Amino acid sequence: MLASVDEERLVETVGFSPIATVLSNPRKADNPLEVANQAFCELTGYAEGEILGRNCRFLSGAATEPWLTERIREGVRNRKSVLVDILNYKKDGTPFRNAVLVTPLFDANGELAWFLGSQVELGMESTAVFSGRRERAILAVNTLPPRQRQVLELIAKGLLNKQIAWELKISEKTVKMHRALLMERLGVPTSADLIRLAVEAGL
Repeated sequence: MLASVDEERLVETVGFSPIATVLSNPRKADNPLEVANQAFCELTGYAEGEILGRNCRFLSGAATEPWLTERIREGVRNRKSVLVDILNYKKDGTPFRNAVLVTPLFDANGELAWFLGSQVELGMESTAVFSGRRERAILAVNTLPPRQRQVLELIAKGLLNKQIAWELKISEKTVKMHRALLMERLGVPTSADLIRLAVEAGL
């Protein structure tokens, strides 16, 4: 059973995301996946039952870059967001360039609750595609009003609305309003996608 309404909403928003997204549980040994959306299953070729309970490294294979795998592990160890372009493998063995985001999410007490992971297949011409995505994200974020940018920076750090309100000395209702405006302005359907865009922009 989920511990809070916030977690229920998080799982719901992951499910709605058109981007392949998973949630892993850092409170358990080996940080296993506990939520995987349909987009992730379609991207990787694995059924949900083959994914849950495993560490996400099952997507690695013979040519996966070990230094990039280590960069992801370092981000997890340090509870910092990390975004890499890495070679992964689908269930049938097909390799693909994968823009992987891993970011920590904290509960109302400031404790690490989840790691959110999302994946975007780039195609083998990944350098140009990945660079283009980042440039668009940076441009979109740089046009935001200062307060909305502040809210987005804290969202990217995995903070909840209540925590953002405390940090910025504004009401939680105002934070929710800014979050909705950000999603509309940046053209993303869910909070999980909003986090990804913010990290792609370097926040």
